[in-house]
Amino acid sequence: HVQLVESGGGSARAGGSLRLSCVRSGDSYSSYCMGWFRQAPGKEREWVANVRTLDFDRDTRYAVSVRGRFLISQDKNNGTLYLQMDRLQVEDTAMYYCAARKESICGGAYRQSDYYFWGQGTQVTVS
Repeated sequence: HVQLVESGGGSARAGGSLRLSCVRSGDSYSSYCMGWFRQAPGKEREWVANVRTLDFDRDTRYAVSVRGRFLISQDKNNGTLYLQMDRLQVEDTAMYYCAARKESICGGAYRQSDYYFWGQGTQVTVS
């Protein structure tokens, strides 16, 4: 049974940085697509970024709103997924979720329904 556990959320000032982590367990380590979503109060959950793991972070995609400020990456040794968030804006305030697909293809995977496994979320508040 695959489990995803996020951590690293918290409060930050506008212009500051936070790094989120997502630990995956419950299955063998292999190539797959993982991503980050976020949901602000009163808004729908939106895709933030994704990466095809084991591809040395070359196959990454970002939402326009975070491109150039956020970086998705993976620890090659243990598979932990990260989201480095720099130059934070108040509009980045949301609950952030780690998600994983059952397949390795990341292209076009921007909808919640494209992902099968979900973490419980970690809150990010920017003021």
